[in-house]
Amino acid sequence: MKGALVIFLTLISLVSFVKCYKGEKYETLRKFLHAESLNRSNNYITDEDSAHQYSPVYIGPQEGFKAANKIIALPGEAKGVKFDQYSGYVTVDPTAGRALFYYFSESENPSSKPLVLWLNQGRGCSSLGVGAMSGQGPFRVSKDNKTLWHNEYAWNKVANILYLESPAGAGFSYLNTDFYIAEEAYAGFFVPELAQLIPHNNKITNQTVINLKGIAMGNSIVDTETQSKGLYDFLWSHSLISDEIYHGLVSNCTCNKYAEQAVKAIGNINRYSIYAPVCSSTSNAPWIYGEDPRADDYALSHLNNPEVQKSLHANATGIGLMGYCRFINWTDSPATVLPTIRELMAGGINVWMYSGDTNSFIPVTATRYAIKKLGIAMNAPWQPWYSQGEVAGYVVEYENLTFVTLKGAGLFAPSYKPARSLAMFSSFLEGKLPSSS
Repeated sequence: MKGALVIFLTLISLVSFVKCYKGEKYETLRKFLHAESLNRSNNYITDEDSAHQYSPVYIGPQEGFKAANKIIALPGEAKGVKFDQYSGYVTVDPTAGRALFYYFSESENPSSKPLVLWLNQGRGCSSLGVGAMSGQGPFRVSKDNKTLWHNEYAWNKVANILYLESPAGAGFSYLNTDFYIAEEAYAGFFVPELAQLIPHNNKITNQTVINLKGIAMGNSIVDTETQSKGLYDFLWSHSLISDEIYHGLVSNCTCNKYAEQAVKAIGNINRYSIYAPVCSSTSNAPWIYGEDPRADDYALSHLNNPEVQKSLHANATGIGLMGYCRFINWTDSPATVLPTIRELMAGGINVWMYSGDTNSFIPVTATRYAIKKLGIAMNAPWQPWYSQGEVAGYVVEYENLTFVTLKGAGLFAPSYKPARSLAMFSSFLEGKLPSSS
């Protein structure tokens, strides 16, 4: 579709107004997850670092900026790109100086494809850096930090993908088209609430402003109680912690003593995919499970290139170097969003939850416990699904909820298993189970 591309201020407003609730009793789990997340690489920015890097964000005119925000070509991009790209800022609060940055990659046949909003984990991690440039986006960065190569398993082969940087400091829509939201990790705490607001807003306005069809939740935290249980069970069952530490955690889960012991016992492994090499700036480890352990570093270096930022219409105010994550001190996250997920299911919204089975950070066991807590009836039993002639994972179907595992994938599933992730994502958009043969 080469029709009208419009700013969907309704959607952006909904993103900026999602509210949560206190979860102070789970501080031990938060500290444990935060400590482990810092082990991934040095591309993370803490609250203190972030405070020194912010300056008033760019607030530009929003009339007719489709043409102004079109990307002519990205530095290092190969010739022959057959889809349009856009990026820039959308103002959400002129008084406070808040704007959200987006990157939008159309499909080659945009008029026949749905629109998908992608949100990365909700503690200030970049949807552009982590999602688009290191995951399921159309390009990946080569080892020279400059040249881009085409991702043959990019999700824009089957959908128009909008990558939105949120919250502020870390869009677009087509009219009358099917709309989906996809996310991973901590975004599981706020994406269901965003999805909940869309039908509520449609009801208030007495029209389908946004035609939400479904949400896909990847390796997501949705319930802190089951996250704790699933995390500890995964660590123990994969021989990462001792019997003594495990029993200390499950019998006294608010005790920092055992959480600290667990962090030390696990050691320096890749918590995001326990059988993959540790990601570091000095790693020379070979590719394992489809991911170069330094892919994040290549992408981050590329995105901090001034010419690349200029082509993306980004960093207009010179706020400093980009980091993959700004660990925002999010103290009002909910203890659970399971009631919200249950409401979405009851309203006919298709919910997919998927997990990489080598991810110990937000493990598959936690998601299975959360689904069990929903207490919903099963439509189709646990069974293998296939991609490229081999078992790609397992799937079980409930009423308006489907759970899929990706064999050998870590937290960022499209990075570790791109072909399987695309097959799973395509099935989600088509509203059918992945291939059974």
